[in-house]
Amino acid sequence: MPIARRRFLLAALLPVLTVGATGVLAVATGQQTSAEATQEKNPAVALPVSTTSGSVVQIVAHPDDDLFFMNPDLSRSLAAGLQLTTVYLTSGEADGRNEANGAGAKDPEQPADRAHYAEARQNGIRSAYAQMATGDRASPWKRTVIPTAGGGRAELDVLIARPQINLVWLQLREARNPTAENPDSLRGLWNGKIPALEAQLTSGTPVKQPYSYTKDQLVQAISGLLSLYRPTTIRMQDPTPGRYQDTGKYTDHQDHMYGARFVQAATAAYAAQAGERPRFSVQNYLGYHNGTLPHALDPQTAETKIGYLKTYAWADHQNYCGSPSGCGDRKVASSPTGRNWAQSLRYARADNTSWLAASGTGRLYAFAALDGQMAVWTRQTGPAGWTGPALLPGTGIDPGASTARLPDGRIAVLATRTHLGPAPADYRREIVYAVQSAPDGPFGPWQALGTPEGGDDEGTSAISAPVAAVAPDGRLTVYVRDAHRSLRSREQQPDGGFGPWQRLGGEDLQSDPVTSVDAAGRRQVYAATTKSVLAWTQPTPGAPLQGPFPTGLPATTVPLSAAPEGAGIRLYFRRPDSGVVRTALVTAGSGKPQVSSVSETGGRAGYGAIAVAGRLLAGRAETGTVGTTGLGGPPAWTESKLLFAGAPAGVLELAGATTTAVLGLDAELHITTTPPATPDPSQPTRTTWHPAVPRT
Repeated sequence: MPIARRRFLLAALLPVLTVGATGVLAVATGQQTSAEATQEKNPAVALPVSTTSGSVVQIVAHPDDDLFFMNPDLSRSLAAGLQLTTVYLTSGEADGRNEANGAGAKDPEQPADRAHYAEARQNGIRSAYAQMATGDRASPWKRTVIPTAGGGRAELDVLIARPQINLVWLQLREARNPTAENPDSLRGLWNGKIPALEAQLTSGTPVKQPYSYTKDQLVQAISGLLSLYRPTTIRMQDPTPGRYQDTGKYTDHQDHMYGARFVQAATAAYAAQAGERPRFSVQNYLGYHNGTLPHALDPQTAETKIGYLKTYAWADHQNYCGSPSGCGDRKVASSPTGRNWAQSLRYARADNTSWLAASGTGRLYAFAALDGQMAVWTRQTGPAGWTGPALLPGTGIDPGASTARLPDGRIAVLATRTHLGPAPADYRREIVYAVQSAPDGPFGPWQALGTPEGGDDEGTSAISAPVAAVAPDGRLTVYVRDAHRSLRSREQQPDGGFGPWQRLGGEDLQSDPVTSVDAAGRRQVYAATTKSVLAWTQPTPGAPLQGPFPTGLPATTVPLSAAPEGAGIRLYFRRPDSGVVRTALVTAGSGKPQVSSVSETGGRAGYGAIAVAGRLLAGRAETGTVGTTGLGGPPAWTESKLLFAGAPAGVLELAGATTTAVLGLDAELHITTTPPATPDPSQPTRTTWHPAVPRT
């Protein structure tokens, strides 16, 4: 039976089945939320035609983390009809007061009750998912109990009208404070401050027996859920959000950070399991730090997202769910946008566009992290087509890859790698690269460049993805944003080794750096800040980089792309509160670079990085699918029906054709190839997306 069909049958059976301790399916009893409505009374909304396939598991620390930080990716996955499961690690019980008067307000008539407040948050989440999936917030759920591989119990909720939509609640105690150290928390469990973390059961949960998890048991519980659902895409929060420079506090909630580290450990354990399963990719999402950055979503998309948050917040206060605990999270009702969180969605990893490369002979290479390893797809020259993915040896590879081509045509691939280790102090992130042994030959082993963060204590692993420039003699220089949000570099020496990390300055850097070389051979490096873009340039080829120089460019939504054009480098970015793609040409010289006026490509909005291949642009469209447009042509984007992870990548081939690629939610490479540009730029660019390697 095909894997996709087996997944669908699993989703259909979950309302009435659970997995027993021995792995044998057994009948389970459950309770139905809301009135005994039926699928006929609450039909699922009509699903749009979509070419998206695969299955998604999201794992977050609290109820509402998915709504604030993973939407609109979440709602669009639901609209595409995917099997989607969200796992909540904690109950999110906070102070136990379901109040809409703002943080810190205390209603003397409402005593604190953590079990009831946590239940209200569950009710709000179920309502929001039902609304996103069916259009009816009261569409009923079946609530049952399943055992976990960690020895505890979890609540499983299945949307009756769309049984491929599941919610799993581990119901552990939360930290009850964003930053203050509390041993009874995911942070305390990870760092060995407590032997086990207890559950905080909600008042209405069908789970009745208390339990707790050791660190290893929680990893086993999460890994076991991955084994049950067999996702092709895993969405999680940011395990290394970093700290604010002025206060030293985390830029994100400690539960988000340490919950994500537990998910990292669980995905590694799941990847190491024997047996048949689909390959999977991982997508990390930025959390609280969104509130300090320009809005990334257009107003219509943000308004829709906020509408789902209002449903979760029980904004109208109508007791439609019939629960004595309440129908949603009233704390959010006073501020459904959070702290400027709802107007953005950003990826903490894999939002760069340089992971597709052409060798000197025209052979194409695409890279993405699958199963914690670097996957490589290759397209031979001639009619042979694409092959892969082949996995390079070595685990712990984080989402996101960048490439560089050496003068002899060999390809280098760069990434970051996370070491977990048995002790908390063993957790660290480092930069690694691998190079082909010969043009179009196999890749050599990973070589470690370490990290510019010498101490690398907790929170300082917040380095960006690396990007590399290549000197005419083939030596690499690697650039990375460090945890202090300045630019660092490490240069390869004539003997092949690398010198020490150098400080190149800058502050408030937010994006992964991007680099390119202009027609005169001068290297340029760019990075976005909260308010503009900084530049480092060579006054002449081979000279040391100078800068940082202010470009005077307006604020961006953070991700940058760069491509040589004429005598300069053209930058691509998005306008805040719009998502419309903007571009400007920067020309280096003996001093401050010259920057052209900013122009816009027109067309509909979107979010995320922009891939550039000659005159063809590709990016995430307003609908969340991949879209393309021809630069200089009509202000219109051709939108596909394909959802994807990370950012697109494109390459201009030797004969003038362009190939653009994305990693689908099915963990497969999808491509489109367009012929050389036609003489008439008014003709729209037509693209057809398909799997690079045909499905068998």
